[in-house]
Amino acid sequence: MSLRQRALNRIRRSLADENLPLRLAFWDGETFDFSPAPTVTLTLRSPSLIRDFATGRMTRLADAYVRGDLGVDGPIEDILAAGIRLAERIGRASSLVKFVSGLGRLRPRGRKTDAENIRRHYDVSNDFYALWLDRTMTYSCAYFQRGDEGIDEAQAQKLEHICRKLRLEPGLRLLDIGCGWGGLLSYAVGSYKVAGVGITNSAAQYEYLRSRRAGAPGLEFRLQDYRDLAGGASFDRIVSVGMYEHVGLKRLQEYFSLIAGLLRPGGVLLNHGIVIADPKGPRAIPGGDFIDRHVFPGGELPHLSQVLKEIASSGLEVVDVEDLRPHYARTLALWSERLEARREEAAALAGPERYRIWRVYLPGMALAFDSGWLSVAQVVAYKPSGGRPAARPWTRAHQYLNEPPVLATGLAWNNHTKSLQLERQ
Repeated sequence: MSLRQRALNRIRRSLADENLPLRLAFWDGETFDFSPAPTVTLTLRSPSLIRDFATGRMTRLADAYVRGDLGVDGPIEDILAAGIRLAERIGRASSLVKFVSGLGRLRPRGRKTDAENIRRHYDVSNDFYALWLDRTMTYSCAYFQRGDEGIDEAQAQKLEHICRKLRLEPGLRLLDIGCGWGGLLSYAVGSYKVAGVGITNSAAQYEYLRSRRAGAPGLEFRLQDYRDLAGGASFDRIVSVGMYEHVGLKRLQEYFSLIAGLLRPGGVLLNHGIVIADPKGPRAIPGGDFIDRHVFPGGELPHLSQVLKEIASSGLEVVDVEDLRPHYARTLALWSERLEARREEAAALAGPERYRIWRVYLPGMALAFDSGWLSVAQVVAYKPSGGRPAARPWTRAHQYLNEPPVLATGLAWNNHTKSLQLERQ
């Protein structure tokens, strides 16, 4: 038995896990199995990776994987399960907490940095995203009514769900901040006959919007920073989906105050975004900056309580909150399956490194949502009108039924009966 084999046997015994479905393959052809029937093969293409593996240096191993020095083969769900079990047995915290922990850290920001961060994530290749997103190119949590829907059906349901929450009507002016590839705004304009304005900071997305979606009546797209909207035209409805994650925790108050200033009295905001589950924030664990360095540079996530506080502080009234955590876990799992099915095309379009990053990122985030470390929430808020809270529906039925909402406008005393009556508008 070689010295390497004896050392690996000691590691296997220290792991106290006889069923870790992992095979190590080395640059010289030698292999070592951690269980009788491994389903995951980790190929170490450099001698320097042995120490990183033995000591659980997850950040260095992740970087080696991105570079191609570390090969990973097997079903993606088995790869993630083996990685988590390995990290935990080595005596460190859960690898998924490491994976997402960097998203809650405060960082220095500026317009130039924000724009660069957006470009690094979105300006990869429109065709790359089209491989695994739905046909509307909606890059955010889908909405499931049964749980067995395909991604196209679930995303169509999400678009309709948002439009119902916004109570869209023909002729209203709708602003979509961070409109992505324009799926939501195009649907709202086409189905509800609103006048839509969408802004994005991504040049690649804007080029897609100009070539694929421009020209429809009532539909306008701009390559514009949200801060340049200040002092501009007002809107009846504003929607922000998957956008405030790029704003920064210290700027949330400024962000929602800007939105409040753009809303007309009685207007409606729907903010859809990821939140952390732990109100104290993610633990500062070594290796937690994988997403910050490779996927979402500059991304910062608040707790839901902070989101509600900042919206209320801007002068808007929060009227509805819906948690969609299971929906995002399912969405990410479907995206991961679609990416795996088109792996050769994905690597050709975005490059092998980018493909490897997304191959780990999508299922890793699915597990983060499924485990409850992250969640996603839709918050609806109304702008007061005439010194009073805006009229709102009595129930949530309008979100699910094809019926117009009955608005509750307030209470009035009847001078003749001295009884309290409800007025309807």
